[in-house]
Amino acid sequence: MNAVVNEVAQGRSVVPRGALLEGQDDDQQYLTFMLGAEIFAINILSIKEIIEYGNLTIVPKMPSFIRGVINLRGSVVPVIDLAARFEKGEAKLSRKTCIVIIEVEHEEVQQVIGVMVDAVNEVLEIASDQIEPVPSFGAKIRTDFINGMGKVDQKFVIILNVNQVLSVDEMAELVQV
Repeated sequence: MNAVVNEVAQGRSVVPRGALLEGQDDDQQYLTFMLGAEIFAINILSIKEIIEYGNLTIVPKMPSFIRGVINLRGSVVPVIDLAARFEKGEAKLSRKTCIVIIEVEHEEVQQVIGVMVDAVNEVLEIASDQIEPVPSFGAKIRTDFINGMGKVDQKFVIILNVNQVLSVDEMAELVQV
């Protein structure tokens, strides 16, 4: 499994949803990725696929965290720069930059959104007893964006709440401003 994700991180492959889920316990599987020096995670049930960064169409007058849109098999998919969304400045592009395609629920309808990350790491299994609650202080991003802090090899992995980070309503309000 890690070899598949490593190929994606190097821009050589597209990982369909089935490849991530094959033979794994869904409830505790997380895709980990880098934003700057920090490790973040998203439950793999939200992930459709991982694609190489590129072919973005810039949309004028959008907030800085919306990098543009891509054509994903005939559908227009907005691409969000997570670093900019977390108010850490725009992400720097590298050969490991990927777009993680995620499904979020908005008013009982599935929305497909791409998130730009610096590098995809691996799929990890994190037991629920290894997930700490959201800290009330000290987090470098909004606490409502965090589901918990996973303990992995003496380090913490920030587990994101994708429905909050990618809230269609909140992003639409920011576009209006």
